Amino acid sequence: MNEKYIAYLRVSTKEQGRSGLGLEAQKRDINLFISNYASEGDLLETYTDVVSGSNSSRQALTEAITRAKQLNATLIVSKLDRLSRKVSFVATLMEDKTLKLKVASMPNADKFQLHIYAALAEQERDFISMRTKAALAAKKASGAVLGGLRDKTNARNKASREYADIYAMEMWRNIYPMRQAKLSYREIANRLNRLGITTQRGRQFEAQTIKNIERRATS
Repeated sequence: MNEKYIAYLRVSTKEQGRSGLGLEAQKRDINLFISNYASEGDLLETYTDVVSGSNSSRQALTEAITRAKQLNATLIVSKLDRLSRKVSFVATLMEDKTLKLKVASMPNADKFQLHIYAALAEQERDFISMRTKAALAAKKASGAVLGGLRDKTNARNKASREYADIYAMEMWRNIYPMRQAKLSYREIANRLNRLGITTQRGRQFEAQTIKNIERRATS
C-alpha cells in the first residue's frame, strides 16, 4: 500500500512574489516529490497558511497535522522552514510519535536527520547575524556613518555601499568553501535557501546574487 500525504504550505504576504518561498514554488517542490516517490492519487489534501506581519496564527498547520494523524498519512512540506525556523518548534513535531513527516527538498531524510538539520540551520543563521552585526558595529565605531543621511544622497549611497561590502565579506566566508568544492552559483543559492538564510534584503538567494557577492568580496 502506497504512503498517503497531506501537504502543508505557508507563505507570508510579503513573500508571495518571491521565488523559492511563494505558494507556486512550494507546490512545485511537493508535486516533484510526489511524481518521483509516490503517485498523483497519494496526495490527499493540501492546507495553506497565509501569515501577515500582524497575524502569526497557523490554523491550517494545526488542521493539517490533525488530518494527517486521522488518515495515518504523512505531513509533507516543501522545505523545513515552512514548518518553522525555530528548532524548538520543529523538535516538538519530531518528538510526536503519532506524526509522520517528510520534507520534499530532502526526500531521504528521516526525523532524526531533520532535527539535526534544523538545529544546524538555526545556529548558522544566528552566527551569520551576530557576525554581520559585529562587523557593522566595528565599522560604525571607527567613525563610518552607515545611514540616516536622507538629505545627503552621496553620503547615503556611500553608506549603503559600505554596508553591502561588509555583508558581502561576511557571506563570502560561507560561500567560499562551497566555491572551492566546485559548487555552481545555483547549487550554492539552493543550499543557503534550504538553510533558511536570506539575502541582505531578506529575500531568497538566486545564482546571480551569489555571483554578485563573490565579485564584490573578491574585487
